[in-house]
Formats: sequence, structure tokens, C-alpha cells
Amino acid sequence: MGEDRIDLTAYARGMLDENRYVVLGTADGDGVPWVSPVFYALDGYSRVLWLSDPETRHSRNVAVQPRVSLVVFDSTVPIGGAKAVYMTGTVAIDEDALDAYNRGCLAKGASAFTTEKVGEGRPFRLYSATIAEHWVLDPTLPRDARTAVSP
Repeated sequence: MGEDRIDLTAYARGMLDENRYVVLGTADGDGVPWVSPVFYALDGYSRVLWLSDPETRHSRNVAVQPRVSLVVFDSTVPIGGAKAVYMTGTVAIDEDALDAYNRGCLAKGASAFTTEKVGEGRPFRLYSATIAEHWVLDPTLPRDARTAVSP
């Protein structure tokens, strides 16, 4: 690595740890795309967890098409200083991950949820995206380029 290189794995982990919202890209059964920002928690760096009402458009979409794209980015940086982590994954409902979700919530300054609010027939379902691939917007390259990483 040259002097300008940074540890892109640590960079990706930092972005995922520091931010609170992931933009979730879904599609319905006809392939019509939809994006939604959702508050997220991590279960390691290979699972992204969020709570949603099962009737929201993105929840209905993942029920018929569980493959998703996700991006976490810092919208406060000046133009030309973009920071982002891009991911692809597959979504499942996973209420067994509520403890992991709550740990992530508390780490990000949010409140924990109880089983009275999460589960089938309740206001929220817990969704888990198992991440297949990660990329970062590489801050060391002179152009808009994504580099694959394995956080």
C-alpha cells in the first residue's frame, strides 16, 4: 500500500458504526424500484437489522422480492467529499434477532423494543438483511470509484 492508502475495511466499519440510517433499495414483484431510509442496527458487519411496519411499501416489497441493495452515507460532507458504504443482501423476518437489534439501538442512542411491539400481529416486524457484498466509495481515488471490502 502506498502512503495515501487507508484501511478500507476499518473505513467501512467506521461508517456503519457511526451512522443511524441505511437507505434500503427494494423492488416489487413487477420490478418497480422503491427506496426507503430506515434506522438500523448491526449484528456484526454481515447483518443489518431494522424494524418496520409490515404494511409499508418496502416491507411488502421484500415479502415478494427479498434481494435488496443498501447504502449508508454521510450527507453532511461537502460536495466532492462523499463517504459511503454500499451493500447487497437478502432479507428475512427474524424476530430471534431482537436482542442483537436492541444492543445496536442502545449503542446508537436509541431505545430498545420489547416483544410486545415486535412480532407477527404486532405493530413491527424485525427484518434482517444478510449482506453478500460490501463496497466503499474509495476516498483515496481521484474519481468516483467503489472498492470491494470485507468488513
